[in-house]
Amino acid sequence: MKIHREGYTTLVIVIVLLAATLTAINYFNPAQTPVHYVAYAAAVVFYIFILRFFRDPQRIVDIDNTQIIAPADGKVVVLEETIENEYFKDKRLQVSIFMSPNNVHKNWYPLSGIINYYRHHAGKFLVAWHPKSSELNERTTVVIQTESYGEILVRQVAGAVAQRIVCYAEESEIIDQGEEMGFIKFGSRVDVFLPPGTKVLVKKNQKVKGCRDVIAKLG
Repeated sequence: MKIHREGYTTLVIVIVLLAATLTAINYFNPAQTPVHYVAYAAAVVFYIFILRFFRDPQRIVDIDNTQIIAPADGKVVVLEETIENEYFKDKRLQVSIFMSPNNVHKNWYPLSGIINYYRHHAGKFLVAWHPKSSELNERTTVVIQTESYGEILVRQVAGAVAQRIVCYAEESEIIDQGEEMGFIKFGSRVDVFLPPGTKVLVKKNQKVKGCRDVIAKLG
């Protein structure tokens, strides 16, 4: 299992804290008891959980810019027409994918194109499925000029647990469908804002895989 580079520092900190905790337990209570064995097992399970969170699957994409692929693993939690207030300031079709702590948290570009706009916004940490989290939470906004769909907007949104969003986007950069966009730590979501009339191929509460499932295509 490959580990994402964004996890290196966190994994070192976790293992140091766990080692310090277990050392303190043994220092003050040197006689081994069932409680010690439970603590050892809990530390191993916790570390494996954190390790799995930073897994970095390598997914090969057969680029097809007539269709929009899922930018993240997770569950579709929003599927509606709404007003996008930051960039378009008009009606767009919003598809949002919620990533639980058990999902892969790497994000991918859903289409090829040129990045016309990138912003990082500080904000709150509402639960990621909250209707206002796309506007109020810490977030990044990336607008991609595509050949088939015009401009589409992809937004990474931090959740109640997620405390750091990493986005590798740069304005004027040319990107490919399936290329890595970034990473969000510990629970979050990704929103995609599409032109009205785009044909959506997923349903609310459906589970999707990034770079694997097609979420929409031209109507």
